[in-house]
Amino acid sequence: MLLSLILVLAQAGSAGWSSGRPPECGDPGGRTGNVWERAKSPELRRYCDLVASASSKLAGTTAMASAALGSARQAEQVLPGHAAPRVLEGRALAALGKLDEALAALNEGKARDPGALDDPLALLAWARVLARTGHVDQSAEAYRALLPRASALSAAERAAASVEAGLVAMARGPSGLDEAAAALREGLREAQDETQAVAVLALALALDRRGEGDESRALLSERIHGDPRSQLASPRAKDLLEVAPGETSALAAVALEPIDATGAREAWQRFIEASASGPWAASARAHLAALGGKRPAPRRGR
Repeated sequence: MLLSLILVLAQAGSAGWSSGRPPECGDPGGRTGNVWERAKSPELRRYCDLVASASSKLAGTTAMASAALGSARQAEQVLPGHAAPRVLEGRALAALGKLDEALAALNEGKARDPGALDDPLALLAWARVLARTGHVDQSAEAYRALLPRASALSAAERAAASVEAGLVAMARGPSGLDEAAAALREGLREAQDETQAVAVLALALALDRRGEGDESRALLSERIHGDPRSQLASPRAKDLLEVAPGETSALAAVALEPIDATGAREAWQRFIEASASGPWAASARAHLAALGGKRPAPRRGR
């Protein structure tokens, strides 16, 4: 009977868990020693089942994040002190938009085990939460660690990770431009649909900021058709830009310049007002001046 249980546990572990499986539940090969320990310990079996459940639920839609959060918290109660439940809790909280709580949970998971965020999905969540809570330099480091491992992600996740990495690198100022351009080119190669539009706009902005205006304009002419503001308003674009929300107006402005000078002036003005002390404010002012521009006077009511 025990042998049958061991075989079932080994098969379940091998088939259902990603490379993020915690060491206390066995390695990807399902080595017998770990399976024996699980077979002998009801608490460990329950813990590993809950960790697996939380992990699988996070692979689905955001609607499963609440259920994943419950499983992760139960796992912590069953076998306290391990990193995996806190990392999974952090990922679930991030999916639910509870960023401060997510940051605390992921920080604690990392403190319990420095390797707990090595899994690409955990590292992607960590990078995003850091960016969305204003920890730009730490986020850039996390994306830098993630991209060489991104082959383990889906194509959509790889594209998003590269685009987000480029946006975060560019937000650091001129020192991040080369890194940003490289990441955005990779993101553009992988991206489709709304992600592709954001990749094009972000790469064009990075090229412009590097002084490569001709290449920037050529890219926009070839790849962006219509009003860029509508593309930036899509749910997917907004999600990507959560790592660098201040750049939205600059992305619109650089693309509007050849087709709508008034719209470009307004967008650059919005960017300047929101990022007056940021590293790209002077560049935006130069664009505004080149457009002949002051902010248009507000319309008076009739």
